[in-house]
Amino acid sequence: MSWIIAARRSPVAPSGGALAGLLPHELAAPVIRAALEDAGIAAAEVDELILSNALGGGGNPARMASLAAGLPERVGGLSIDRQCVGGLDAILLADALVRAGARIVVAGGAESHSRRPHRLTRPGGVEYDRPAFSPFPSRDPDMAEAAARLAAQMGYGRETLDAYAVASHAKALAHPPSGLLAMEGLDRDAFTRALTPALAARAKAIHGPISAANAAVSADGAAFVVVSRDPIGPRPVRLVGGVTLGAAPEDPGLAPLAAIAALGPQRLDRIELMEAYAAQAMATIEKAGFDPGLVNPQGGALARGHPIGASGAVLAVSLYHGLEGLGLAAIAAAGGLGTALLFQN
Repeated sequence: MSWIIAARRSPVAPSGGALAGLLPHELAAPVIRAALEDAGIAAAEVDELILSNALGGGGNPARMASLAAGLPERVGGLSIDRQCVGGLDAILLADALVRAGARIVVAGGAESHSRRPHRLTRPGGVEYDRPAFSPFPSRDPDMAEAAARLAAQMGYGRETLDAYAVASHAKALAHPPSGLLAMEGLDRDAFTRALTPALAARAKAIHGPISAANAAVSADGAAFVVVSRDPIGPRPVRLVGGVTLGAAPEDPGLAPLAAIAALGPQRLDRIELMEAYAAQAMATIEKAGFDPGLVNPQGGALARGHPIGASGAVLAVSLYHGLEGLGLAAIAAAGGLGTALLFQN
C-alpha cells in the first residue's frame, strides 16, 4: 500500500506564453520543492524521482530536475515517455517502488512545448512534428482526425463539442485550481477564459467538427506528487491502485475504457478525466456510464491546456486536493494507451 502525501503543480500556460522561457527541469524543480515542503519531507529522505516527458531532447530530464530541485546526488532520476499517460504512469511506477521497499518517491511530469527541440529525419533532414505511434500507417491516425471520427461515431456535432468546452471553461473560472504554485508572475492557468458559444463557433476548424475551441491547446507545465510508504503529513490520500492497458491504436480516444473496466465497478465521488478533445471526454463519460456532474468539477484540459508529459499528473493533483471519498483519474494517449488510477481519502 502507498499514500499520496502531497501534490503540487505549476500553472499551465499555452506554448509561447508565460512559461516559455523555462526548460522542463526548470518547470519541475520548484514544484518538487513545494510538494516536499507541504509533506514535511526533507530532500535527503527522497529515494527516487520519476518524471514523465514526451517532447524533450532526451538526456534524462529526471536527473536534471532532481539536481535542480536539490535532491541528493544519489537520487538518479528516472525519465519515462508514454506520451499523454506518462504523468499517471510515473505515479504508478512510484507506487511499485514503494511496494518494493522505497519509502519516499516523487513522481509526475514536466513538459515545455515552447522549448521542445526540432526533430529531423535522417537521411534527408525532413522535419516532423510527431513520431509514429503505430508501425502500421493505416492504424496511426492524426489525433484530431481520430477525434473527428469518434465524434461522428458518437453523433457529436460541432455545437455539442463546443458546448462541452464552454462548460469546462466555466467550471474552471468558478472553481480555481488547487495545489497551484505561482511561477513567472503567473498565479492561474493562463488559457482559462470566459468562453461563450459565439466565441467557440468562431474558432478555427481543425478537422471536421474538431476546432481550436474543443481541442486542448499545446502547453507548458509541471505537476508532481509525493508517494510514501506511510500515511504521514497533513493530508495522506491512499493510492488504491491503477492500471495502464493498450487498445486499438486507431481509436486512442476510447483507450481509457479498458483501464477503467479493469479496476472493477466503483462508487466514485470525483472523476478527473483528460480533455485532450471534447469528443474523447464525452465518449468516455457516455460509454463508462459516468455521472457528468462528478467529472472535472474544476474544469479540465480544454480550459487550461495540455502539457503532454505532465497532463496525467495534473489530473492527480486536482484529484488529491479535491477528493472526499473515492476518486478516479483517467487519460488516453496516442498509440491506443489508457491509464486509470484510484485514490481514496
